[in-house]
Amino acid sequence: MKALFKLSVLLSAVISLSVTLLLISSPAFAKHAHHKGKKAFAHNPVIFIHGSSGSASQFESQAMRFMSNGYPKDHIHAMEYDSSAENPYVYWPTVVYPRLDALIAQVLETTGKTQVDLMGHSMGTFVSQYYLNSNPARAAKVAHYVNIDGISGKQMALSGISSPPGGVETMALWAGMTYKEEAEIDDAQNVVIDNQTHVEVCTSAESFFEMYSFFTGTAPQTTRVVPETWGLIEIAGRACLFPENIGVDGAMLEIYRISHKTGNRLSKHPRAVFEIGEDGNFGPFKARAGERFEFVIIRDGQDHHFYKESFLRSDYFVRLNTSRVGEGIGASMDTHPEQANLIISRDKEFWGERPLEKDILAINGVDVINEVTGEFINRTNVVYVFDQNADGISYIDEPVGFLHSVPFMTGVDLFVPTDMIRITAIPRGGNGKMQIINIPGWASDYHRISVQFNDFVQ
Repeated sequence: MKALFKLSVLLSAVISLSVTLLLISSPAFAKHAHHKGKKAFAHNPVIFIHGSSGSASQFESQAMRFMSNGYPKDHIHAMEYDSSAENPYVYWPTVVYPRLDALIAQVLETTGKTQVDLMGHSMGTFVSQYYLNSNPARAAKVAHYVNIDGISGKQMALSGISSPPGGVETMALWAGMTYKEEAEIDDAQNVVIDNQTHVEVCTSAESFFEMYSFFTGTAPQTTRVVPETWGLIEIAGRACLFPENIGVDGAMLEIYRISHKTGNRLSKHPRAVFEIGEDGNFGPFKARAGERFEFVIIRDGQDHHFYKESFLRSDYFVRLNTSRVGEGIGASMDTHPEQANLIISRDKEFWGERPLEKDILAINGVDVINEVTGEFINRTNVVYVFDQNADGISYIDEPVGFLHSVPFMTGVDLFVPTDMIRITAIPRGGNGKMQIINIPGWASDYHRISVQFNDFVQ
């Protein structure tokens, strides 16, 4: 009898386990468990909308800070659009808003939440505020909105936008260097970040502190990009035609691990290869924190090489912005098989006007930031470096005029030979810390080189 009783108990346990496994494997249970798990994270998912001549690049550091404070990766999103559209007030409601509707619906379904937190920068504040004001149903899906150095309360009133937009709880962040009291938004929490400029106030640690605190009601545990010191990290992003922010459809992307000392590839074989489609997406691929990579967009007629600093943690917002071969601003740079051309960027303005608050950007020891190339009014985030007229003569005292006239950009006439190139940034406020990227000098007659510095030092 005892044996029969034990057998009965065993059979009951097996049947119970089988039923449990069957339930767990069913789609309905999986969806319920997925949403239940996601709801365990207390805060709303966040969506970032960039400004003019922008992309999700201006959200890359903040995304990693959110993840450093526990946000899951599926709670962090950006929506990109063509900021050069000829008639934005037609393009936004007919193209951008339906895409934002779809993104919000997808994020809410994935996370099991009922609302998102929205943030817009510069032109992205116009996009965001018109969106929130366009339809109460849209505004109802947004719990909090952060207006980053964009449309002012005065402009809102003239445009017929309610204050706060759509009745959504709003915080307005303002760059202290250009702040004016009439910019403040009524019935919003207005915060001025001292001694910061237009793009910096979007990407800085100080701004992250305010955003996080506003969204969650508590201060973040850290404003650092916390390194992942164990296991593998993931790297992903988009390869896009800029500023349209559409994929480089049909291109191949090869990714090589490179030497910190020389920038040379450590293997003939790429770590990862992706065929880029219309959406521009690539990755994720696995890496170790601290590794450095070369990303190469390969197309007929041009290889475009991208170099970044070492990856500290998983990063899903890498942006490789290029142009169609033979087009774009880069195509205006003179080329020569014995010279290298550089496009150097950072999502924080390069300052050159204040001797005690000056950024240094040195190429083979030559600093190209001065009171003209780094003037405040220019909001320089991108520096095009090439030998104008390909004559072997450098002249860095004045910027290249046609490039300097483009918002957020400048141009420098500097001959850079096709040897190893050492690029050093010493950012203001960084206590003298250096950011160094060494790269090969690819010949400019076929190759384009982009170098992207972090907007923070730690």
